[in-house]
Amino acid sequence: MANLRAAQKEMTRRLLLSTAVGLFEARGYAGTTVDDIAKAAGTTRVTFYAYFPSRAALMKALVAEADALLEHGTESAGAGARDLAAVVREGRRDGFEAWLRDSSRQWPRLRPYVLAAHEAAVVEPELRDLVDHWFDAVVADIVTGLEQAGRFDPASRRLRGFLALTQLDQLSRRWMRHGWETDPVTALGLLADSWAHLLGETGGTNPAEPEEP
Repeated sequence: MANLRAAQKEMTRRLLLSTAVGLFEARGYAGTTVDDIAKAAGTTRVTFYAYFPSRAALMKALVAEADALLEHGTESAGAGARDLAAVVREGRRDGFEAWLRDSSRQWPRLRPYVLAAHEAAVVEPELRDLVDHWFDAVVADIVTGLEQAGRFDPASRRLRGFLALTQLDQLSRRWMRHGWETDPVTALGLLADSWAHLLGETGGTNPAEPEEP
């Protein structure tokens, strides 16, 4: 009996999350209320608050769900999905392009989560911090790769990672709103060129300082 109740609770929680994703995609985060989510899920405001103390708390759960989707997507891609730090450490343009291509394949399923999270971050300070942490974690992977390679002045590594990821973030969100406005091979190829310059073994004009033994 306890297992049945737990399963029912999880089903209700999943229903609220999936309903919210659909509404956020259709109406936007700001245009969707707790009452909207509860009604569309066929439940009540009281039930919503039994699972989530606020709309922001539900959005946090969706960000965690997006992280899980991202990890699952990387695992299911198998050998084709390379660790970003390793790709940066190698510093090859073809490696960057392959990683960016793999990343772009995940955009369709991440689209509603990413757009809602960025919209929510505008009005919810706690979500702004969460989205910033999301971004910073990927920058940290880039910095790790540059550190492992001993490439570029250590003082410039974080900025290089920030600039590279900002480009990817802007391209992905532009696609999520408008689709490809040019040939995707060309777009991702140009981005790979930029990453090779910012992060690659032959890029930039700022060599690494000798590493301490």
